[in-house]
Amino acid sequence: MPIHIYNTATRKKEEFVPADPARVTLYVCGPTVYSFPHIGNARPAVVFDVLYRLLMQGYEGVLYVRNITDVDDKINAAALGEKVSIGEISGRYTGAYHQNMADLGVLPPVIEPKVTEHMEQIIDMIARLVTAGNAYEAEGHVLFHVPSYPGYGALSGRNLKELFAGARVEVAPFKRDDRDFVLWKPSSEDQPAWDSPWGAGRPGWHIECSTMIEQHLGETIDIHGGGQDLVFPHHENERAQSTCLHGGKLFSKYWMHNGFINVDREKMSKSLGNVLLVQDLLEQAPGEAIRFALLSTHYRSPLDWTDEVLSQSCRNLDRLYAVLQKLQDVDVSLSACDIPDTFLDALKDDLNTPAAITELHSLAKQEKTVSSQDARAALKRQLLAAGKILGILQQDPVAWFQGAADINDAEIHKLLEQRAGAKRAKDYKQADEIREKLTNMGIQIQDRSDGTSSWRKV
Repeated sequence: MPIHIYNTATRKKEEFVPADPARVTLYVCGPTVYSFPHIGNARPAVVFDVLYRLLMQGYEGVLYVRNITDVDDKINAAALGEKVSIGEISGRYTGAYHQNMADLGVLPPVIEPKVTEHMEQIIDMIARLVTAGNAYEAEGHVLFHVPSYPGYGALSGRNLKELFAGARVEVAPFKRDDRDFVLWKPSSEDQPAWDSPWGAGRPGWHIECSTMIEQHLGETIDIHGGGQDLVFPHHENERAQSTCLHGGKLFSKYWMHNGFINVDREKMSKSLGNVLLVQDLLEQAPGEAIRFALLSTHYRSPLDWTDEVLSQSCRNLDRLYAVLQKLQDVDVSLSACDIPDTFLDALKDDLNTPAAITELHSLAKQEKTVSSQDARAALKRQLLAAGKILGILQQDPVAWFQGAADINDAEIHKLLEQRAGAKRAKDYKQADEIREKLTNMGIQIQDRSDGTSSWRKV
């Protein structure tokens, strides 16, 4: 079954046909690094990580680029507030982003360009747009002239007046058209600045991604991804300036956008005080459980984040790891052919991770019916191979159930032995008291059918 993708530009599901199967190109808008990453930042990272893994199964070369925006007014404000350089702010939070995404099992992209490393190319691209008549200088600014591109608005597919009314597009007297957007803007003394033909200043947000895409992937790419909030104005503006710059050539064949995350059915926002930082969630559950929760809903649908969503993800992973623990005596090596077809077909159908997870659970249930060593080995290979594409089930089962407990292991094992002895002596009151003590220590006990027990930190 070929891969099918819902293309935002055409508003329908299409078969994915790359321009060059030996060099599939994927660009995803990365974070603006001015604070610690929240769960909304994590969703596109995890979603497109699964897409990247899927593409690598079917194509010999996948060039995945995810950028870092390290020039932005929010970064400037944070630097001014702390009286440090923007480099110190962006460096700190880039490091936090890398660590948090690694905790969620996100693979690094092939290339991770930073805006500050592409200033020369950005200035050159703006100059070319001016020369082509698609941009103009006004009062130290350079602006893209939206009426110069007749196809503007096609990606969003909505009434332009409605789009601009809700997008906080700056209205300025020097604009030829209210819809025109900034490519370059002057900097004040307390703002970072680079020399340009239009004076000392800094780039607008949209031109940055167009430049990095041209620099690392070329004039036309296969897939452009990001959050739903980027469709307008960011991706609409990228598409306009890049298409004009390259003589009308198609900018991206497919556009993919993940849905929003709500918290207890409310939009996540600083004003509501419900922004969930990844680092705080990691104190509540393993990174793999957070990842599993993000994949439990189809990427294009909104995800309502609740404590129960995370708890359910932990329980689901417990069930899957319990099966792998029963197969721990089976030695296997993996290959791509071990991935079950039904599981792979679910992912190939517009990255349907909920359906793929359902297939994974169905596969795990087969452990009760397989008996031969060959059948058990085949089941284990399938579970691990399927889990690898989702970025889960790659830990040792014992390590999963024990978690990252900082509690003294010897004390835990001593209590478990005492509880096992109490159960053998049919002193169930003492056994329950020991279980309660372990629970209060943050240790979850899982009793097995053979009379033994495993544990994990919760």
